Amino acid sequence: MSTIQTDFDRIALVSEDGGVQNDHYHKFLLRHLPSKWGDVLEIGCGTGAFARLMAQRSQHVLALDLSPEMIRIARERSAQFPNIEFQLADVLNRPLPVEGFDCIATISTLHHLPLSEMFLKMKAALKPGGVLLVLDLFESTGLRDSVSNLLAIPVSVSLRLIHQGRLQPHREVRDAWAAHERHDIYPTMREVHALCADLLPGAKIRKHLLWRYSIVWQKPE
Repeated sequence: MSTIQTDFDRIALVSEDGGVQNDHYHKFLLRHLPSKWGDVLEIGCGTGAFARLMAQRSQHVLALDLSPEMIRIARERSAQFPNIEFQLADVLNRPLPVEGFDCIATISTLHHLPLSEMFLKMKAALKPGGVLLVLDLFESTGLRDSVSNLLAIPVSVSLRLIHQGRLQPHREVRDAWAAHERHDIYPTMREVHALCADLLPGAKIRKHLLWRYSIVWQKPE
């Protein structure tokens, strides 16, 4: 985890606010939340982009991240949202209140953590009727994924051009992400489906174009 913290401290100092691939799916995730919500938890909040969106329809957002630089920048950019509480924390070692949250969201974070352990921890922390929102990366397998990856490249480039005004990130940003990605290990979709069937029965799992999958699960009341 110290390596991951160091990676994201570096990324925080050179990257634009958020990543276009994750940001592209924010609206999709928000569609699964009501217009008004209570207590929300985000695990791996980064610079706070999604936390700020959830804060507009929630009473209180607790946003956790392992990187001190990410938390520092998130606080600076979220000064107008007094209902967001940013905390520096390793979620594996931080206790979560039992049935404490109406919603738990996590974006591009779970592949750094033991999936089964995190599914159980988030499940226990959700209130009955609460919603779990996951967006993360998966390991491509087979011809269909290879074709999808080829299609995703021009879409990703177009999104960056539209939102950031450039075809690719600055060199220092690319270098920071390349260094981090050497440590990444992604689950296959088969593994995701198997874990959800066992631990999150009834979860809605969807594969997305930009190398990502989503899970939407509502805890039984």
